[in-house]
Amino acid sequence: MRIPEDRLYSEHHLWVKKQRGGKVLIGMTDFGQLRLGEIIDLELPEEGDELVKDEAFGSVESTQGVVDLIAPINGEVLQTNEDLLDTPDLINEDPYDEGWIIKAKLSDPDELEELLTADEYEDLISGEEISPGEEIMGVDRDDFDFEEE
Repeated sequence: MRIPEDRLYSEHHLWVKKQRGGKVLIGMTDFGQLRLGEIIDLELPEEGDELVKDEAFGSVESTQGVVDLIAPINGEVLQTNEDLLDTPDLINEDPYDEGWIIKAKLSDPDELEELLTADEYEDLISGEEISPGEEIMGVDRDDFDFEEE
């Protein structure tokens, strides 16, 4: 499992990569996608939508259920990764590069200091199960509507 040093991390298993001009890329961590299993669909925000820290900005549907994507920062959505709409499993295949989710403009660059470093994120997940167990992406499994086959 990879945890690149050039990114910051949220407790909701999303990564943030700083870019020039107060912009960031946001995606799901390797740990997050492993816990979810095969990703089969996404609901993404629109360009220009507001990101509110700790609130949902989209959702991911996997073989385990549907989970909200929780914004790690406040800002504005500049771009979504349109490739994910046709190939959502890019998040499974390449979560840190081709599988990025959105590009955003930060409202306050100082907010990045509240995110976790790679080492801090590794400490956070060190005792957690990779395969789905009691929680998925930090949310109790009882909060999901699993479809029976």
